[in-house]
Amino acid sequence: MSTGEIVSFEPATGSELWRGRIGDADDVVARARRAWPLWAAQPLSTRIELMRRFANEVRKESDKLADLIARETGKPLWEARSEVDSVVDKVEVSVRAYAERTAQRKLDSALNGTSAVRHKPHGVLAVISPWNMPALLPAAQIIPALIAGNVVVFKPSEKAPATGDLLVRCFHRAGISAAVVQLMLGGPEQGQALAMHDGVDGVLFTGSAHAGVSINRKLASNPGKVVALELGGNNPIVVWDTPKIVDAAAIVVQSAFTSAGQRCSSARRLILKSTMYDAVITEVRRLTERLIVGAPFDTPTPFMGPVIDNAAADGLTESFVYLLSNGGRAIKHMARLREDLPFVSPAIIDVTRIEERPDVELFGPLLQVIAVDDFDEAIAEANNTRFGLVASLLGGSPQDYNRFWANVRAGVVNWNRPTIGENAGAPFGGTGLSGNNRPGGYYMADSCAYPVSSAEMEQPRATIGVGLRDS
Repeated sequence: MSTGEIVSFEPATGSELWRGRIGDADDVVARARRAWPLWAAQPLSTRIELMRRFANEVRKESDKLADLIARETGKPLWEARSEVDSVVDKVEVSVRAYAERTAQRKLDSALNGTSAVRHKPHGVLAVISPWNMPALLPAAQIIPALIAGNVVVFKPSEKAPATGDLLVRCFHRAGISAAVVQLMLGGPEQGQALAMHDGVDGVLFTGSAHAGVSINRKLASNPGKVVALELGGNNPIVVWDTPKIVDAAAIVVQSAFTSAGQRCSSARRLILKSTMYDAVITEVRRLTERLIVGAPFDTPTPFMGPVIDNAAADGLTESFVYLLSNGGRAIKHMARLREDLPFVSPAIIDVTRIEERPDVELFGPLLQVIAVDDFDEAIAEANNTRFGLVASLLGGSPQDYNRFWANVRAGVVNWNRPTIGENAGAPFGGTGLSGNNRPGGYYMADSCAYPVSSAEMEQPRATIGVGLRDS
């Protein structure tokens, strides 16, 4: 990276893909503040119409955008196309969510007056997004923010700036002012400067727990600034009494290895009933060994691509060796598949004998297995983490699921479904190190506007009936 520039490289080839100039927080925020009053004054119907035009622009660019996502992240083309489709769908979901979550209400009050509840935008929102879903994750925050009447400064990950650039150009081509949605390139230093800027009224951050906690700590003395954190997870998937071993194994593999395990909702820990251990592990390992790891445009079509860069690949292989040397038992070893490129094989390791397991988010295709004897132990093991994003139970009775749902600490709790693939019509967020109780997804509207209650009459009417001297 040269001074003043961000350079993006293709994980699957190592080739340079794109470069752009690092932005300045003072400049972009000043421009955003000037643009906000006019944008906030636009009728809601106008802002919604512009979002629908944005969806049409994304449709026009769908092939180009999918190709770019695949190249910049290394994910297979089929997965990149699915992400683009989700960006388009996010517009109508966000319109419905805003109408439901911020609905205007009128109530009767004394003296034939009324009481009203309406919502106002915060102002200038900073959207700081990661690289793993470089179009969908920012769109899922920018769209609700704009519908609510905010203006946005968007800082994409320094590992996926090209996708962020094309996404912003789609907003501009839809007729949204270049001052209303701005792209600000940079790394962690620029992200911190943007989040801390006095001219920013709120921060919508998606990324690692480490970075999120840092932002939250630095803004703790400023309660007037909205901070919505969507962080990572050390997510458990529990397999209990079920005859559907093949189906359960497929759900485990989907949860752990889709996107090369690079989703905040990916399963990190497989918790197994000990009497089912051999049957489930045999099937999970068999299916994992069949997964095709390859470049985005390879034939045959790969299930998963590389991880984002060599540093990530090195960290994952080192973590596997650490677990192995501290009492873990390899079920399927992790291997570097291509010299000088971040392709790794999906790995499975039994960590039951490790007494103090590292409670970290290993962001990649590395699944840890833990055997337990009873359901209470399974719930306790699922909760043996500071994170609390997603938990899933495969098998068990309805009564088992009720216990699991009631006692597992997570913002998303599933039964016989993967940990990944959240419902667009539901909130998405977690507890502990996974978030700060401001979920995204369908509830993102809550972080984009604040409620204002009003007592109203057409003319002032009042008398004072007690405590007055005689006239």
